[in-house]
Amino acid sequence: MVKLGVNIDHIATIRNLRKSYFPDPVYAAEVAEDAGADGITVHLREDRRHINEKDVKQLKEIIRTKLNLEMSIAPDIVAFAKKINPDSVCLVPEKRQELTTEGGLNIIRNKIKIKNVIEELKSSKKECTLVSVFINPDKKQIEAAKNIGADFVELHTGKYADAQNETERKKELRKIQDASEYVLKVGLGLNAGHGLDYSNVKDIARIEGMQELNIGYSIICRAVFIGFSSAIKEMKELLRVG
Repeated sequence: MVKLGVNIDHIATIRNLRKSYFPDPVYAAEVAEDAGADGITVHLREDRRHINEKDVKQLKEIIRTKLNLEMSIAPDIVAFAKKINPDSVCLVPEKRQELTTEGGLNIIRNKIKIKNVIEELKSSKKECTLVSVFINPDKKQIEAAKNIGADFVELHTGKYADAQNETERKKELRKIQDASEYVLKVGLGLNAGHGLDYSNVKDIARIEGMQELNIGYSIICRAVFIGFSSAIKEMKELLRVG
């Protein structure tokens, strides 16, 4: 069965609207794990718009499954990740003005910088952090990910999720399927995420070799109506089709 990494960034977004302490992302992580989440994902952005360093430190202490830290390659973020030593990191592109991550890393254009960051993260502890790179479903980017020492690829599913009609959706799904085959062929682990929800996740979960899907926004939106625990359990059930 495909694993579910629950992204709790927007629990912190709600908290920060009132500059308060509630809802607490750390408590959310505990609820998520109790509901069956296989891991907790957070994105420590450069502008700290939701998750902050204190959150990550506390999460590292209490999480029973695994902590996946999404991060840019900014030096201060890399230094922080080395101190925390999360179970895994996912390197992502980042723009201050974007509402959410708009696309995958261009590894080909930034090969040396990203390679150096991966080597730095892996050399910081005896038990090396697993490193994933968030990329578009493109074979050249997958080859580049392999060459710079990544352990996993997380395929960006945004275009698939945003497809305006069935023809477009099937076209984007085929791109992800083909890219997934190539990820496995070159020997990398396969994850995916971005924009996945209760109506579109099944076809991604069915892809052979898919290990983990990282989903946050749709789960938290669903939780408004049925509760956080129930929303996670519903998503876990959908992943069983894989």
